[in-house]
Amino acid sequence: MLKLNSIEVRYSRVILVLKGISLEVPDGSIIAMLGGNGAGKTTTLKAISGLLKTEEGEVTNGEIEFNGERIHKMNPENIARKGIIQVMEGGRSLEHLTVEENLMAGAAVIRSRSTMKQDLEMVYNYFPRLKTLRKATSGYISGGERQMLGIGRALMAHPKLILLDEPSLGLAPLLVKTIFEIIKRINENQNTAVLLVEQNARAALSVASYGYVIENGRVVLDGTAEQLRENEDIKEFYLGMSTIGKRKSYHDIKHYKRRKRWL
Repeated sequence: MLKLNSIEVRYSRVILVLKGISLEVPDGSIIAMLGGNGAGKTTTLKAISGLLKTEEGEVTNGEIEFNGERIHKMNPENIARKGIIQVMEGGRSLEHLTVEENLMAGAAVIRSRSTMKQDLEMVYNYFPRLKTLRKATSGYISGGERQMLGIGRALMAHPKLILLDEPSLGLAPLLVKTIFEIIKRINENQNTAVLLVEQNARAALSVASYGYVIENGRVVLDGTAEQLRENEDIKEFYLGMSTIGKRKSYHDIKHYKRRKRWL
C-alpha cells in the first residue's frame, strides 16, 4: 500500500534529517516505527503526508508510493484526498471549535457529506467520551480526550491509512491501554492501515504486526513484532529489561542493513 524507497529529507535545503529511510505498510496492517526523540520519526510521517512543505522541508532523494502512485511531490490536501490522514502529536485540535465541529472538519476532504451523521455515530461508538463532550470547546478538554478527538477526526475522512504520531505521549498507563485497544479495533473493523510512531515500544508492539527502529535518520533494525519483542537490543532500550547495566548505541548493532530500491 505504502512504500518509502531510500527517502532523504532536508530542511531549508541544508539540514539532512532522513538519510535513506525505506519501509513498507501493507494494506490493512498496523506498522510500528520506534525510536527516541530526534530520530526522524515525525519527519518521516510529514514526508508521507506532505506537511514538510509547511516547515521548509522537502524530499530531496528517493520516492514515496501510495497504491503504486508517487506522492512525495503532491500537496498535503491532495494526499489527504487519496486517503492518507495524519494525526499530529497530542491530537491537536481547532481549539476555538467544539468537539463535534472538530469532527465535522475532518470530513472536509470528502466530496459528499451524505454520511456525516453515520460517521459521527461511528466515531462516538469508538469514543463514547467524545459524545458526552460534543458541545464542549475543544481547547478545554484533557490530553487524552484531545488524542481521542484527533483519531476521531481522522476517521471522519474515511482514511485508507492513518499516520499516528505518539498517541501515548503524556497519557496515564490505563488510558494508553484504552487508546491502543481502540486503534486495534479501528484497524480490524474499518480495515484501515496504521503507521504508528511511538517511543512506548511495549504498547506499539502489542498491536503492530511489524516494526522499524529509527535512529539518526536511518532504519537500524526491523522485523515482526514478535521478533522485536524478543530482540535483546529492543528489550534493553525500550522495554526496560536490560541486565547488562550499560546503555549501548544502535551504531554498535550488527543487524542494520540497507534496503534495496524497488524496481
